[in-house]
Amino acid sequence: MVEDNINYMISCRNLTKVYNPGKNETLALDHVDLDIDQGEFVAIIGPSGSGKSTLMHIIGALDSPTEGEYLFRDKDVAQFSSQELAYLRRSEIGFVFQSFNLLKRTDVLRNVMLPLVYDETPIKERISKAKESLKAVQIKPERWRHLSNELSGGQMQRVAIARALVNNPALILADEPTGNLDSKTGATIIKMFRRLNEEQGHTIMLITHEEDIAMYANRIITIKDGKIISDKKTQLC
Repeated sequence: MVEDNINYMISCRNLTKVYNPGKNETLALDHVDLDIDQGEFVAIIGPSGSGKSTLMHIIGALDSPTEGEYLFRDKDVAQFSSQELAYLRRSEIGFVFQSFNLLKRTDVLRNVMLPLVYDETPIKERISKAKESLKAVQIKPERWRHLSNELSGGQMQRVAIARALVNNPALILADEPTGNLDSKTGATIIKMFRRLNEEQGHTIMLITHEEDIAMYANRIITIKDGKIISDKKTQLC
């Protein structure tokens, strides 16, 4: 699914990542080419150590490639200043992690407001945006003042998704978002991602090792030994 002369949200060419160059080096990504368009819901699957999380970290500007080119909206991320990288991570990309990464002794509303604090958004606007984001993931108002560690795993992941949405990012990156949840709750969370994609148009890149979870995406990319070995549309399209 790699094409030239088309403007994609994400475009990677010859993307390579080597950890510990030298005697004990590990090739995590091996000359990967990848395009992701605005509005796609893409699942990246593969066994542990296949390179899928490394790819997500590079696309999320949390890591940089050893070789190759990564363009975000036609801009070379390697040329970004530290301020531009911070803006990209803060405003253009929303992150959802397996372990939720919520502040345990902070209430739900303030957890969701956190990215807006770094963005120096006025307090009234922070509250308004956080409430709208919580409504989007169907967290009821009576839960907004609960501490995050008073919630169930599924509720905590909903709050984490609300936090990822609060800046209305162009791209949502989700790394094993159902990994710490039971199968029923995991299915509810992945259906929520699909709804956000279909109804609100968020571009979503989902990392998972579960094929049944990946099937909710419009496109499944399989990685093995740092290489893309399969890239196909799903029947849900």
